[in-house]
Amino acid sequence: MLLDRLTAFRQRREASAELPVRIGHMAPRNSRMLEYDQNLLWVTLLLLAYGLVMVYSATIAFPDDPRYAQWSHFHFFGRDLLSIGAALLAGWIVVQIPMSVVQKWAPVLFLLSLVGITLVLIPHIGKGVNGSRRWIALPGGLNFQPSELVKLTALLYAANFMVRKQDVKQSLVKTFLPMMSVMMLVGVLLLAEPDMGAFLVIASITLAILFLGGANGKLFSVFSVAVIGAFVLMIVLSPWRRDRIFAYLNPWSEANALGSAYQLSHALIAMGRGEWFGVGLGGSIEKLHYLPEAHTDFLLAIIGEELGLVGVGAVIVAFYWLVRRAFEIGRQALAMDRMFSALVAQGLGVWIGGQAFINIGVNLGLLPTKGLTLPLMSYGGSALLLNCMAIAVLLRVDFENRILMRGGHV
Repeated sequence: MLLDRLTAFRQRREASAELPVRIGHMAPRNSRMLEYDQNLLWVTLLLLAYGLVMVYSATIAFPDDPRYAQWSHFHFFGRDLLSIGAALLAGWIVVQIPMSVVQKWAPVLFLLSLVGITLVLIPHIGKGVNGSRRWIALPGGLNFQPSELVKLTALLYAANFMVRKQDVKQSLVKTFLPMMSVMMLVGVLLLAEPDMGAFLVIASITLAILFLGGANGKLFSVFSVAVIGAFVLMIVLSPWRRDRIFAYLNPWSEANALGSAYQLSHALIAMGRGEWFGVGLGGSIEKLHYLPEAHTDFLLAIIGEELGLVGVGAVIVAFYWLVRRAFEIGRQALAMDRMFSALVAQGLGVWIGGQAFINIGVNLGLLPTKGLTLPLMSYGGSALLLNCMAIAVLLRVDFENRILMRGGHV
């Protein structure tokens, strides 16, 4: 009888040892997959799949236009699918890289990305589209947009900078002036393309990193006012940007609806047609060559028209969850005195959340029209590539948090 009891106890103990050990959502040592944040991974994959379906819907009528007559109805779908595959492969590679290595190479990566946004300004290297030179032509008809890379490398550089400047982060000369000089250089290069949207995102990321890194409040306020003043000055001195602002304030006047507010007015028409549940997947009228850039900057308008408020709400909830999770991972890293990882995680939340906020605001007519894609969803290989790499870095930070909480080493 005693032997039977001991045998039963040993079996129960062995069975319990195989159950997941949950300390801050940690996984067992013998399960490599559960060491990653599966919820974060699934939300990312769902956004990619959601975007793929809507890109196909938004571009299915493109071959009816003589400009795209040589392409099949599946052309953009196939290219978007390949971009997602390449982005997931790049993300898988990035997630293998320790954050200590990322921190070490952050300044070099940032310098290389600056070379990239300089190359696009050189004739026969940079490719111009619609009056902007933002792309580098690659073999196979592919294009790469270096400004997307700068968003990630600028974030890594700013986080590395704040960690290195911990002892002098209250100093104007040693902290704020160097960072402001670097951002001015980035701004000059991006505005020469021009790409004010990318510069807006990068400036927001930098300000967020300075704030989260504990920079001096007064100096931070001065820096923020200087950045905002620079954007206001750019709008005042640029007639076409100024026209966009006035058009945004009154998109329904005849001159604006057929001119500067053409995209905005048709995006609002699409949103209005969708109402609560949409006209049905594939039933959009605005994608039939009425709404320009329906598969990139204004993909959300097509979602609103075909899937209604419910479809748009699902996108907003997904990005809210993603940003909140990024800040939670950052707080976990900070609690373990991993300053660089904490700043990177929260900076990624600012990047993804901020860009999504601007894109959603533009599509809903709450913000002036700006050429920014919806992260993880809009058509665009460079954006998808860097978005997935950013999520991979976030997964890596969380992975190292879990290992350290279990007493391991990274």
